[in-house]
Amino acid sequence: MRIDTLSAIQNVYGTQPKRKTAAVSQTSYGRDSVEISGIGKSFQIAKQAVKDADDIRYEKTAPLKEQIKAGNYDVSGESFAEKLMEKLGL
Repeated sequence: MRIDTLSAIQNVYGTQPKRKTAAVSQTSYGRDSVEISGIGKSFQIAKQAVKDADDIRYEKTAPLKEQIKAGNYDVSGESFAEKLMEKLGL
């Protein structure tokens, strides 16, 4: 094998060693900034309002709690089944 054909073969198959290139330094003296759109701000406000809201609606649960404590709370099985079937659309 002749040595001068080695470079031709390397060119064909792309096996030549990669040459190192000098790193280019790009310097920026500005500051990065982020700007939140109006919709994004509204979303953040809504998200915070939901986070701060109570998980339990006490105005709905307080009367039921009192009925249970007093022993007056009674649920009919038939009534429950009817409402469940209605909710499921059956």
